[in-house]
Amino acid sequence: MPTSPEDIRFMRQALKLARRGLGRSSPNPAVGAVVVRGGQVVGRGFHALAGTPHAEVHALAQAGELARGADIYVTLEPCNHQGRTPPCTKAVLAAGIARVIYGASDPNPKAMGGGEFLASKGLAVVPGVLRAACEDEHRFFLTHVTKHRPHVILKTAATLDGKTATATGDSKWVTGEAARAEVHRWRGWCDAICVGIGTALADDPQLTCRLRGGRDPLRVIVDTSLKLPPTAKVLDPASTARCLVACGPNPPARRRAALEKAEAQVLPLPLALPKSKGGVDLRALLAELAQRGVTSLLLEGGAGLAWGFLAAGLVDEVMYFFAPKLLGGAEARPMIAGAGFGKMAEALALGPVKVKKFGEDVLLRANLLTGRHYDIE
Repeated sequence: MPTSPEDIRFMRQALKLARRGLGRSSPNPAVGAVVVRGGQVVGRGFHALAGTPHAEVHALAQAGELARGADIYVTLEPCNHQGRTPPCTKAVLAAGIARVIYGASDPNPKAMGGGEFLASKGLAVVPGVLRAACEDEHRFFLTHVTKHRPHVILKTAATLDGKTATATGDSKWVTGEAARAEVHRWRGWCDAICVGIGTALADDPQLTCRLRGGRDPLRVIVDTSLKLPPTAKVLDPASTARCLVACGPNPPARRRAALEKAEAQVLPLPLALPKSKGGVDLRALLAELAQRGVTSLLLEGGAGLAWGFLAAGLVDEVMYFFAPKLLGGAEARPMIAGAGFGKMAEALALGPVKVKKFGEDVLLRANLLTGRHYDIE
């Protein structure tokens, strides 16, 4: 059945609502919903916080009696299981909804099947409306469910000749204020942000979201030998976010005690294969983060850690900010380090690239074409 212009219009409204819950509903998806009667929206809702009512429940409550015989548009298939909240399918049935239109299907084995269940109860169900856009909006959740790890975004800021810092390590600032504000917006959306120990020691970053009303992500430092000093800014007690330091097995007891005294969470992990020079096993790190409910990880540096994630096939999408500058220098810092691939045919392929300007800087976003991927809106 062709999708009607009206269905597209109302699903776009649901998508706008979904974005309002991004970064706060995790590990649940940030779903948006609208109830429509006679061509008019009579109820709106989004999932604002894990453990609280879902988008459909908020939208139906706002619609009240007007929901009877109405349509409901939902960005993700209504859940069909009892979790911390009752199944949304039950709320939809109780409200007397006549037609359910949803975008992305729910792959969670515990919650899937909501559309089929509602159809079996006599409701008209229309799946797949703006499916690609809805899958993109819910890609953190979808990756978490299907790959059992967080969705990993590799973010880099570089000059046009691909340098992130000078040979002396100076990197402030590659990009302008508008681009940096966009990065902070993504920090607020993602559950965790990750850097390697080299970046942590060189820049001593806070790794917080410095936008009004923004949420600080979990800060993750990959520090195989536990070199992070307890005075590092990521351990500033003024931040509301926690800091997790991922290290190798059997870390030095004195260093571990000092970091834990500074309220860091020290996470010993196995080492990766020898060909990666014995660094922390990044797959084990992502598995541990997934167990802790982390659905998205913003990877911000450095070049060696970026290569480690890419070489292991653990990056889902890239965000490359390019500034209209030329730095030069054979010893200047590259975007990606490591051994690299030996043949052009081995290069990792990207999907369609989306381009957006922030001031004088340009952002390129694309998916890596490895496994399941989503269309970027």
